[in-house]
Amino acid sequence: MTARSTRPSPAPNAAPGDLPPRFPAGFLWGASTAAYQIEGAAEKDGKGPSVWDTFVRRPGAVRDGHTGDVACDHYHRLDEDVALMRRLGLGAYRFSVSWPRVLPTGAGRVEPRGLDFYDRLVDALLGAGIEPTPTLFHWDLPQALEDRGGWLDRETAYRFGEYAAVVAERLGDRVRRWITLNEPFVHMSFGYGFGVHAPGRALLLDALPVAHHQLLGHGLAAAALRAAVPGAQLLVANNCTPVRLRADARGAADRAAAEAYDVLHNRLFNDPLLLGRYPDLSAYGTPDPAWGGVVREGDLDVIGAPLDGLGVNYYNPTWVTAPADPSAGLPFDLAEPEEAYARTAFGWPVVPEGLTELLTELASRYGNALPPVWITENGCSQPAGLRDGARIAYLAGHLDALARAIAAGVDVRGYFTWSLLDNFEWAEGYHQRFGLVEVDFATGARTPRESFDWYRKLIAAHRG
Repeated sequence: MTARSTRPSPAPNAAPGDLPPRFPAGFLWGASTAAYQIEGAAEKDGKGPSVWDTFVRRPGAVRDGHTGDVACDHYHRLDEDVALMRRLGLGAYRFSVSWPRVLPTGAGRVEPRGLDFYDRLVDALLGAGIEPTPTLFHWDLPQALEDRGGWLDRETAYRFGEYAAVVAERLGDRVRRWITLNEPFVHMSFGYGFGVHAPGRALLLDALPVAHHQLLGHGLAAAALRAAVPGAQLLVANNCTPVRLRADARGAADRAAAEAYDVLHNRLFNDPLLLGRYPDLSAYGTPDPAWGGVVREGDLDVIGAPLDGLGVNYYNPTWVTAPADPSAGLPFDLAEPEEAYARTAFGWPVVPEGLTELLTELASRYGNALPPVWITENGCSQPAGLRDGARIAYLAGHLDALARAIAAGVDVRGYFTWSLLDNFEWAEGYHQRFGLVEVDFATGARTPRESFDWYRKLIAAHRG
């Protein structure tokens, strides 16, 4: 349901220009990864299967039949990768914990060897002067829980809270900042709505309970983290997008489509967290605020407990129009922009000013209810190779846009680029390369790109 085109159209190689303007003192510079995308070791040390371990074996599910069985082999190259982070000068590293590596069946028996891995990672990061920032769920649900209904089942939210408590007990003496969920909209829409990601269910609007159960899981996990980690800082990383209309689509029906899309993509996941209520979903045929019993009394109090920050993942705006066929089930159609934007290797339009637009809109919409913001993902896929001036131009443009949002009064505390390493890019397999570091997936060799050096210099300049 996002506007992410898969039509390959590489952006032209652009000159990097000057370093972006200075950011506030104490601004946090980081990079992000995710467990299934880099760890490999799919069956190592007692790890249970995740929905992605299952999905990649479905014929045609992933381009060229690629899997994350080995990925970047980060599980065995932890020290090498932390050394790269130290060389880069990162202030923080956002990684995800693999739920089935810690709890192989999603609940019950804890696998100590899985916790040992994250224990070593946290210690290595701290030894390198890098703040660990774990995400508890980045789409790799234990398959055993999916077999019982996955995020369509309310019980999964309670299992998530228990899992958070297990991880906090082991790492909470050294980890201060935690992210509960990554992009719950994308997981709901791609994983349960259209079936193009794991677990591969194509339920369209019947996937809406997944939104509530993920958010309830967040609230239960947040409570467990606060109980175990005094002073914990808690975030959710939401994929957010400015919603735009083409110049030839400005009628009342088009405006209604844009409002409906904004509700589904942005407000469905931000309003409960920040305002303690769901937006009006009547455009989707669900005017009942309880969604037929999915939302129970007290749930929104759990979900809406105050956050310490909002993670924002930004890649591009979304263009929509009124649906050509209103009977098709969705109150909008996705559209292509009329402007001739540069494109990433993934075909996504490069629109840095959309980040300024997004952040100022969030500040205007939520006012004092908006906590400090961290950009928890922003980056681009570019063709393989070490000379990646187009990636440098992309990062420089988006950091300029971020600086403009800060100048306009938005409280942004940090920036995590996506991604440290080339990795397994979900349904695209190894065909999209987002890394500051190039990975040879045949040998595992890591080679920093030009963008790595550019980002290193930028971090050093701001620290200096």
